[in-house]
Amino acid sequence: MPEARFRLAPRMAEIQPFYVMELLGRAKALEAAGRDIVHMEVGEPDFPTPEPVLEAVREALEHGRMFYTPALGMPELRAAIAGFYRDRYGVEVAPERILVTPGASGALQLATAVLLAPGEALLMADPGYPCNRHFARLVEARAVGVPVGPESGYQLTAAQVEAHWTAETAAVLVASPSNPTGTVVERAEMAAIAAAVHRRGGRLLVDEIYNGLVYEGDVTTALAITDEAFVINSFSKYFGMTGWRIGWLVAPPAYVRDLEKLAQNLFISAPTPSQYAALAALRPETLAIAEERRLAFRERRDYLLPALRELGFRIPVTPQGAFYLYADISAFSDDSHRFAMDLLERAGVAVTPGLDFGANAPGRHVRFAYTTSLPRLEEAVARIRAYLEGP
Repeated sequence: MPEARFRLAPRMAEIQPFYVMELLGRAKALEAAGRDIVHMEVGEPDFPTPEPVLEAVREALEHGRMFYTPALGMPELRAAIAGFYRDRYGVEVAPERILVTPGASGALQLATAVLLAPGEALLMADPGYPCNRHFARLVEARAVGVPVGPESGYQLTAAQVEAHWTAETAAVLVASPSNPTGTVVERAEMAAIAAAVHRRGGRLLVDEIYNGLVYEGDVTTALAITDEAFVINSFSKYFGMTGWRIGWLVAPPAYVRDLEKLAQNLFISAPTPSQYAALAALRPETLAIAEERRLAFRERRDYLLPALRELGFRIPVTPQGAFYLYADISAFSDDSHRFAMDLLERAGVAVTPGLDFGANAPGRHVRFAYTTSLPRLEEAVARIRAYLEGP
């Protein structure tokens, strides 16, 4: 029989894997061989799912409530998310505008698919979360990374949106707080960006999946500024529910029906057990647990940031949220991948090379995730100090 022909769609050549997964695989191999590794590479909270969430899912399982839900999500969950916006931010959001999705990734896939035509462009900050550009490529659109630096808090500005807008630009994506930098878009700048986008007939997408993890300043949502934005959020980070794969999208009313059609075809509905979990996550007792954990993350940031600066890492902007530090390693190396692999092999500390986050000086940066306990962070700093001092 003739050998089967292997064919890939052309888009696959432009969709890159996570470099951090190579590093994570090596870290796991070293652990299997008996090495102790401090994990600072994975953007996943180390806290377990809150117990009230587990209790609610057990009850739903016992009663057999595991059927499909409407494609937009359980009505009571959509209403609870609307209540969260009202109680947390003082913003009224109609439940009819809220779509429950399989993680924030599902929300981003829906938003890019409904907004971007082949050949159109999506503006976003560079550095930024790598999957975002791939969602655009998946629908045959283009992601245009705009280089950003400490002068703007590693965030897009309205002036940059104006400068980089072309006839092909259809939308702008901002993340506040962002991955990998942990910085936020201030309210006035968000309003200016929204005005610039809408003035040109485009659409604004705002990734707020770390919005619950802000440690100081005016914490708000883009929905307090404009009703025209597509706002993405998730139960993964603030609520510590990564593996449950449950998120949501708030959309302008005119788009909801088309988003629903896409959801019906792409994934029918978000996982039913996860929707019951999300409903319990929004209860007062679970929110109290999430707040305790937010304070723990802030304590970790307040230890790790000055400790790394003292070692010679350049972190010019104090991140206001998330659980990342994006550090310039120019004092030590211009090859972040080699630096990260060497730090892992010789010191047993795993960090993420900047290659994962775009084309803006990736060789000079690494990302530290403070998603491990304070004693483990202290151990990591001691090991990094010894590594930098040499044999």
